[in-house]
Amino acid sequence: MPTNVTPEYLKAEEAYKSAKNPKDKLVALELMLSTIPKHKGTEKLQLQIKRNLSKLKKEVEKEKELKKTGGGSGATFFVRKEGAAQVALVGLPNSGKSTMLNKLTGKDVEIGHYAFTTVKPIPAMLPYKGIQIQLVDMPGLIEGVSLGKGMGGPLISAIRAVDAIIILIDLSVDPIKDLGIILSELEAKGLRINKKVPNIDIEKIPTGGIEIIGENYLVDCSPQDVRKILMEERVHNAIITIKENVTLTDIFEVLDSSLEYKKAIIIGTKGDLPGSKEGLEKLQNAVKNFKIIPVSAINNVNVDILPAEIFSILGIIRVYTRSPKGEIDNEAMPMKIDSTTLDAAKKVHKTLYKNFKFARVWGDSAKFEGQRVGPEHVLRDGDIIEIHV
Repeated sequence: MPTNVTPEYLKAEEAYKSAKNPKDKLVALELMLSTIPKHKGTEKLQLQIKRNLSKLKKEVEKEKELKKTGGGSGATFFVRKEGAAQVALVGLPNSGKSTMLNKLTGKDVEIGHYAFTTVKPIPAMLPYKGIQIQLVDMPGLIEGVSLGKGMGGPLISAIRAVDAIIILIDLSVDPIKDLGIILSELEAKGLRINKKVPNIDIEKIPTGGIEIIGENYLVDCSPQDVRKILMEERVHNAIITIKENVTLTDIFEVLDSSLEYKKAIIIGTKGDLPGSKEGLEKLQNAVKNFKIIPVSAINNVNVDILPAEIFSILGIIRVYTRSPKGEIDNEAMPMKIDSTTLDAAKKVHKTLYKNFKFARVWGDSAKFEGQRVGPEHVLRDGDIIEIHV
């Protein structure tokens, strides 16, 4: 038993022990994880809770599948993806999400000075240099949403489905507390925000047991600990290659296919209100792995730089196609960073991909304008490509 546990943790632990079904156990475990003291002495217990959570989530999902009939039941916040990417506006009630959506897209969403003006996701398109980015104004997130409070599961599911996240924080109230609520609620439901996937490769093999390459990178654990976790997760034969310092939690998270890693920026809203300057300074001092952009929608402060900042977290580039006659398409093709000319040909048409001979490129990736390149040439943002078959 860890020392200095809170009464809330003990209550959640008792609820877990007395729970009669997987769903109740899941709720209790999530509460245990959110209330357990976070220090070195509880690391292994935290890991055990996470492992139990992973198993129970699979059981609960299986039960849901079995109960589904006809068209299904229950609320859904599904928003069909359109444009180059889908980005969620996430924040507590009255954090300025709808105002920001209106400012960026020209949408006319109802704005109210009361909680839950937005009761379902509202999409709108943000044009940016030849592409369209879909912004989705999400209903207000509250403390306990990961346990089913407020909009509960449907809201979290909608956030999990997007490509990136904009976190909106009211700078004039208590920005550190508000950000903590948002991140802890998303973390509890398997969302890892501005975190990278641990640099661990797990190659399953038919026989041979478990081989660990890079044991010297293990932090506060032994190869035996790693093998134990793998065996408990039913991985009996594999080559584990560790390329950076990792903990047992990192090993487990690589095995957990339910985790989603999302890029995010923070928009500090209501910069025109009293206390916002002090709130911004506190937030900047407390948060290191997020870009924080203070804005004032009323005074139009920094609103104009937001499209470029949003684009920067999407992990995509814009590629324009050019016909042999010299006509350049005004609409760009969104592509993943490090895409090649052959990737571009495939996206334009399968015939161009199958019969690709070479391409000419204009832009930052070319040594000179109209450079002739092969299929493995890596494109950069803003490049113009002419494909020859």
